[in-house]
Amino acid sequence: MRALILALGIATAAGAAQAMTPTETIQTRVDKALQTLSQTPAPTPEAAERRQNEIRRVADGLFDFTEMSRRALGRHWAERSQSERDEFVKLFADLMARAYLGKMDRYAGESISYVAERIEGDLAVVNSRVITAKRSEVPIEYRLRRVGERWAAYDILIENVSLVGTYRSQFDRIIQTGSFAELLKRMRQKEQDSGAATPAR
Repeated sequence: MRALILALGIATAAGAAQAMTPTETIQTRVDKALQTLSQTPAPTPEAAERRQNEIRRVADGLFDFTEMSRRALGRHWAERSQSERDEFVKLFADLMARAYLGKMDRYAGESISYVAERIEGDLAVVNSRVITAKRSEVPIEYRLRRVGERWAAYDILIENVSLVGTYRSQFDRIIQTGSFAELLKRMRQKEQDSGAATPAR
């Protein structure tokens, strides 16, 4: 029994040691994203699809898309059925991943420094700066929450502009002037348009 307890203790300690901090989580995922974005795929649909899938895997490991979706939909989230929420999360995850990675694509090859980290319970903020070739600085702030044993981002502020907040304003306007069904229709169309485009640099 004592040996079992010791073994469990060692396993728990090892798991804790392997858990990444918020900054380590962001740095690892961002480095992987930029590495993937910097690689020009072969001019074939298969290569482009592989690249897109790899980028999406990186985004899935970085973001908490369900929490992002809830915040982006704001007060309209509570009014939606579970099936409507599920479809919205799927569509918004695709939209958000493309928006963030599209912005980060500009910084491939640039220097990124991580300047501060704040943790309050299950929430955290990581501040980073991109140093461009012209020596200008672009502040990027990641807001994270603990999801199980990992940290995941639920919002990103690029030059103090919230990506989730920007989408929330757009989504609210579409729902107010049209309907939630209209919002889903537009998001489906964007997904189709993105799939038809070649995701090469």
